[in-house]
Amino acid sequence: MADGFEIIPVIDLRHATVVRARAGDRASYAPIVTPLAKGSAPADVARGLLTAVTARILYVADLDAIIDRAPPDLTSLRAIAAACPGTTLWVDAGFAEAAMLDAFLREGLGRPVIGSESQTDAGLVRAHRDRAVFSLDTRGGERLGPAVLHEEPAQWPRDVIVMTLGRIGVGAGPDLDRLAELATASPATRLYAAGGVRGPADLEALRRQGAAGALVASAIHDGVIRGGGSHDGVSRG
Repeated sequence: MADGFEIIPVIDLRHATVVRARAGDRASYAPIVTPLAKGSAPADVARGLLTAVTARILYVADLDAIIDRAPPDLTSLRAIAAACPGTTLWVDAGFAEAAMLDAFLREGLGRPVIGSESQTDAGLVRAHRDRAVFSLDTRGGERLGPAVLHEEPAQWPRDVIVMTLGRIGVGAGPDLDRLAELATASPATRLYAAGGVRGPADLEALRRQGAAGALVASAIHDGVIRGGGSHDGVSRG
């Protein structure tokens, strides 16, 4: 069982509102309705998530930036950061150019997440290996982004999110086989599962397999995962 396993709550932003993700079909995401917050304001939902689950990292996907190539929603990100002091944000804002990523780093709002789906080559990942998190994105078995990023672990930073978009919010369970393959290909990489976590049993399976952590949204909003710390290795049911 992996020591230091992290539960990382997830926020998906669209038009300055938190939306509920399902199967990676981003066009259909609707404003979230959750018992953790009154409404879908980013700061309120962030506070609710961290009240439900103790975590030191919060992942934010800026869907306007990822889908529409809009600038990062700095207003929402600042509100989330102010609402969650002591929490590190991992932010995917569709970073595809060095200037854009460097501008985000100057804001001091957290660690950038470089998604493979937003890349045309391996250059940005390679140049920012020491500062960024890398998201290895797939949808329905399709590898998104340049093949080199999927096939050459030497290109990766230490922290890699294994993003299976088709499993998000549909109760399919994490892709344990894919995680096992990637762990064999790059044993030193810290792998974080994203997509499919249904509850404590899935978290335990990921721990046993050696994952560094898991990104979770629906199971927290639905009350299946609650409480606990991010380092204690006990069930959060």
